[in-house]
Amino acid sequence: MLGTMHTAAEAPTEDARRVGRWLAAFAVLIFAIILVGGATRLTESGLSITEWKPVSGVIPPLGEAAWQAEFAKYQRIPQYERLNADMTLGAFKRIYLWEYGHRLIARLVGLAFVLPLAWFTLRRRMPQRARRPVHVLLVLLLLQAAMGWWMVRSGLSVRTEVSQYRLALHLTSALVILALTIRTAAGLLEPRRSGPSASAARRSRALVALLTLVFVTAGSGALVAGLRAGKMYNTFPLMAGRVVPPAYGQLVPWWRNHFENQGAVQFNHRVLATSTFALCLALWAAFRGSADRRFATRMHLVLAVATLQLVLGIATLLLGVPIALGVAHQGGAALLMTAVLLALHANESPAPHRTPIAPAAPDRSPAAADVRLTESPS
Repeated sequence: MLGTMHTAAEAPTEDARRVGRWLAAFAVLIFAIILVGGATRLTESGLSITEWKPVSGVIPPLGEAAWQAEFAKYQRIPQYERLNADMTLGAFKRIYLWEYGHRLIARLVGLAFVLPLAWFTLRRRMPQRARRPVHVLLVLLLLQAAMGWWMVRSGLSVRTEVSQYRLALHLTSALVILALTIRTAAGLLEPRRSGPSASAARRSRALVALLTLVFVTAGSGALVAGLRAGKMYNTFPLMAGRVVPPAYGQLVPWWRNHFENQGAVQFNHRVLATSTFALCLALWAAFRGSADRRFATRMHLVLAVATLQLVLGIATLLLGVPIALGVAHQGGAALLMTAVLLALHANESPAPHRTPIAPAAPDRSPAAADVRLTESPS
């Protein structure tokens, strides 16, 4: 879906522009909830609400008795028993409100999609080429809500935290929703190329490879967060004085190390992140001289965001994953994906070339000369 290119020129209609602007605004909301989700994870707040109540859960605990009841539910799960047995009601309220805010914003995001979708559909203002992607988005949003609860459930018995596998799936699913939203909005707001050239097709393949690497790197970052692997080996570039950390392959079978071994997971994320930056730099060097100024500008944006993300990642690691930097680093992954998507779209839909109108050559015919002589002052 991300690599689809239209074969006929398409000028955006007013309806297309309106739907495109709505989806662009919706993408901002998705980005915001990705940040809030990161904060919820870093504050260890995700398991504070032990039930899923899509409708009645909108109302927070009202009164001391309601708060005590919620606290009693939390006290029955392993996270409280093993890690937070000395937690006070006041401390519980703080983590509860983080998770409550996360769920409330998720509901608002859902409304911000469903209500405009219904309005555009009932008034028959939804462009034909947008109908399939917006309905796919609707399904993905419903699945994402269910997946969020599926993730939380993994930490309510036996474990003291959510499954890193489910956490990674939840984050990458959010990124897929964001990517499809941006892709659809860009296609509605900017005209498409009438036909891809061979050079544009090669650039698109390179950018799709970069986009894939960004996704894989973000998924590995979710594994780091799920295992709290960022809290160890807080040096760079070496890990405990070595390139490869000790006990990299200690788990059997071997594949478990890539998902469950803290040192291996952090090392893999470092390698993927460095490779992502290197590919961004290489593609920027290759494409920055493009005659299409919009595409060249967006490649500059890709390199700028990749550099920022690399700096954020190193700083987050060296400082032991402070909450603010950890959230910013997760947001940086979403921003880098967005920059690559916009560059890919600019490559497929270059800005129209405006040929300057040359001044008309003076008429030097004999008739014109007679006219000039007649009109000259006596």
